[in-house]
Amino acid sequence: MTAYLITNVSVLGAAPTDLLIRDGVVAEAGTGLAAPDAVVVNGTGLVALPGLVDLHTHLREPGREDAETVETGSRAAALGGYTAVCAMANTSPVADTAGVVEQVWRLGREAGLVDVQPIGAVTVGLAGERLAELGAMADSAARVRIFSDDGHCVADPRLMRRALEYVKAFDGIVAQHAEEPRLTEGAQMHEGEVATRLGLTGWPAVAEEAIIARDVLLAEHVGSRLHVCHVSTAGSVGVLRQAKARGVQVTAEVTPHHLLLTDEKAATYDPVYKVNPPLRTAADIAALRTALAEGIIDIVATDHAPHAVEDKECEWAYARPGMLGLETALSIALDVLGPQWDLIAERMSRAPARIAGLAEHGHDPAPGAPANLTLVDPAARRTVEPTELASRSRNTPYARMTLPGRIVATFLRGVATVLDGKAVK
Repeated sequence: MTAYLITNVSVLGAAPTDLLIRDGVVAEAGTGLAAPDAVVVNGTGLVALPGLVDLHTHLREPGREDAETVETGSRAAALGGYTAVCAMANTSPVADTAGVVEQVWRLGREAGLVDVQPIGAVTVGLAGERLAELGAMADSAARVRIFSDDGHCVADPRLMRRALEYVKAFDGIVAQHAEEPRLTEGAQMHEGEVATRLGLTGWPAVAEEAIIARDVLLAEHVGSRLHVCHVSTAGSVGVLRQAKARGVQVTAEVTPHHLLLTDEKAATYDPVYKVNPPLRTAADIAALRTALAEGIIDIVATDHAPHAVEDKECEWAYARPGMLGLETALSIALDVLGPQWDLIAERMSRAPARIAGLAEHGHDPAPGAPANLTLVDPAARRTVEPTELASRSRNTPYARMTLPGRIVATFLRGVATVLDGKAVK
């Protein structure tokens, strides 16, 4: 295995130091290190972070390889500074059996660019009618610990309770797509002034908030772990704040696009801005940013949702919801949070690794730690060009935006997956 000597790099914004990576771990840290057999990486001006971990990625394989594959999504993740991603279950066939989650897991291992941890479906076929093979998926080679019907809400409270009870046996977690479906029928965007002006059916904030309120009560009653996907409203933040104050075992995520973009983007009628949950208001964004800084929202998760051209370049009403996120997430976090490197490491690496139970990930670069890390140039600025992205799809809402920060290198267990800003394989 190739050894790497990273010179003069700042670990989480601290004074510059050298890092020697050997045999999959950070072997040494200090100034003036020498290793004649190592490949030297000049870290001057760069910041070393623990490899990023995404708790919410759509890799589309099996079934929609025209939009993304495990390999192309893994490459996009590595270029975004990620060393582990959790792949959502809404594939075709749905990842609701041990066989399908093992297929996704093995495809991730074959790609070798990031650790791909499958998320299992809560219900068979995401239909919300009966529980999927939760125990079999947990016992499989993929060792699934997170279960989600993302894209669909587990709307039946009795079924949701049973799922929370079931996963408690192996310290699993149910990740809920919080959307009361009877309140969002025909919805096209956030319910508010912009929707009224555009004449589009609105997606009310209460549809999200009501499910979160219900589910934190169920999790509290059962004594199980609940994770809330893509929180998007100020009201949801209030529900989570109260639940955490009571000691409920609930964690939550926010996406980069919900931290930056408002529902005014829908006025363009460009389907690239159509997403579920929808873009909200500036007041919601302010509440989400505060909650992320305070820890009421635990992590940033991309909800990376690639779509084929025909599913996005069409009329708004017929477009599928979702946006790319893996290659731009750190830049958005840096834009929103500023160079608060410890906070960024906590929200984008340590906390998601803890929630997902990924023991090898989320460790700050230090002697003895697994060499899962990324090097970022905070002074760089780049203009997002959709055709230059590694994803098989092009539906980025940040096209032609200039964003701060550039991923220079990523290492997975000491193996370089990105060097000089380019994928190694």
